[in-house]
Amino acid sequence: MKTKSIQDWDDAFANMAYIPGSEDLPDRWTARAAAYRDSGVRIELDLPYGKHPRERFDMVWPGGAPKGLVVFVHGGYWMRLDKSYWTDLAEGARARGWAVCLPSYTLAPEARIAHMTRQIGQAITVAAGQVAGPIRLSGHSAGGHLVSRMICDDTPLAADVLARVAHTMSISGLHDLRPLMWTGMNDTLHLDAAEASAESAVLHWPAGNPCLTTWVGGGERPEFIRQTQILAQLWQGLDADTRCVVDGTHDHFTVIEGLNNPESDIIRGFLQI
Repeated sequence: MKTKSIQDWDDAFANMAYIPGSEDLPDRWTARAAAYRDSGVRIELDLPYGKHPRERFDMVWPGGAPKGLVVFVHGGYWMRLDKSYWTDLAEGARARGWAVCLPSYTLAPEARIAHMTRQIGQAITVAAGQVAGPIRLSGHSAGGHLVSRMICDDTPLAADVLARVAHTMSISGLHDLRPLMWTGMNDTLHLDAAEASAESAVLHWPAGNPCLTTWVGGGERPEFIRQTQILAQLWQGLDADTRCVVDGTHDHFTVIEGLNNPESDIIRGFLQI
């Protein structure tokens, strides 16, 4: 139940309300992703990593032997969307020679966020068994939260998989979930203080000494900029290798569009070219 707060947290997390024409975005994402799937690029769809209908990932393959595995985890406030909206975002890494895994996961209210964290760990583990070499994790918004949880001290990844994670990029990620308890979204998410704390990367030690980039658009809501900066700042103090990038005037959705371009700054930063 939402309670009275000094700050309007619903407004703090309201992305689409501040982006003109945002009501058309889901149709644009769907069309762009479908066109990419029809483009002739080799894609394996709906590979299972568990028994639930949403425990599936798509794998986009490069032309030759993969340099390693890239994972992109979608956003949607843990309540909306799936992997099918974002297939084209694999192109930047695929064109650079990487296999790209795009998983779906069970959404709220059917699943708690802690369960989604475990699902993404399982998806990465299964995909890692299909592709040799280093692993690079990326995620947007709620997906940024989920990939950041992979490199926390309570990671669901086994030690041998975690050791292969060379770089994690949380794009407009949410790393402190406690303010979400004061939003209307929590009627669906059902976060309590214990889970919000346990699922907040800012309240964890980094696992080992990970390489982390937090990336956010300069035109995003101030809360997303704060959430991006705070994880990099806190983990730098815990001796992790961190970088924080505020990218121009991008909004919450244009900030990820460069993922489909092998020459973009975000792809170069992610692949550390």
